[in-house]
Amino acid sequence: MNVKLSIIIPCYNSQSTLEETLVSVVDQEFQEWEALIINDGSTDLTEEIALKWVKKDIRIKYYSKQNEGLCKTRNFGIDKAKGVYILPLDSDNMILNDFTKEAVALLDKNDEIGVIHGNAEFFGEKTGLWEIGDFSLEKMLLVNYIDACAVFRKKYWKEVGGYDENLPFKGLEDWELWLAFGAINVVFYHLKKVTFRYRVSRHSMIGVFTKEMAEGTSEYIAKKYSSLYRYHFSKYYSEYVTLSNKQRSKKYVINSFCKLFFGKTIFQAK
Repeated sequence: MNVKLSIIIPCYNSQSTLEETLVSVVDQEFQEWEALIINDGSTDLTEEIALKWVKKDIRIKYYSKQNEGLCKTRNFGIDKAKGVYILPLDSDNMILNDFTKEAVALLDKNDEIGVIHGNAEFFGEKTGLWEIGDFSLEKMLLVNYIDACAVFRKKYWKEVGGYDENLPFKGLEDWELWLAFGAINVVFYHLKKVTFRYRVSRHSMIGVFTKEMAEGTSEYIAKKYSSLYRYHFSKYYSEYVTLSNKQRSKKYVINSFCKLFFGKTIFQAK
């Protein structure tokens, strides 16, 4: 079977959620996929559950290694992936059954598109809709707002050197990758629909991400992409100055008109 899409599922003590995740993978409409379960040193029944699914479906593959964290685990899986398209899927989330079919069709027809992402539905300790919106490099420089659960071309992962394994803390790996993609002008396409279900739990990785960890990661990102930050700051500062000058010019014209015809000005000099 021709494998177009590789779904990368890192696991660490995922015995309570992995089954649901794999059900969503098997139930998808798109069929030309492989799923790589990467056990990152779990100490629970993750391996037992994974091996059960390997026996059920030959498209599911299992790897076990020592605990090294999410970046190295995703890179490990993507490096072994056969597909030209990659979908990172956390072992506690679930994809909707039509997401990959639509994403792969768009990527096949549009060579200029590099990443396809959608909205999410919260479940677990929080419910509701997560409307992600279109990709904006300027916005991404300020905050990570697109989840890792997006389909992208493997060649771009190779081009940027994969997930950055030098990040000081675990939890914002996808933010750095999206910035790396943005830096080489990869085109993102937003499906204006829910494409996956995002589990909210106080025990998840992002749930234990502290303020200090966030600040440390932000500082690392700012240093690594300092040229991008400088470029966009300069760009918006120039636009601000131009706009300010135009506003001052308009006020001068209005004041001159009013002074000439009405004998007084409207805007006060600063």
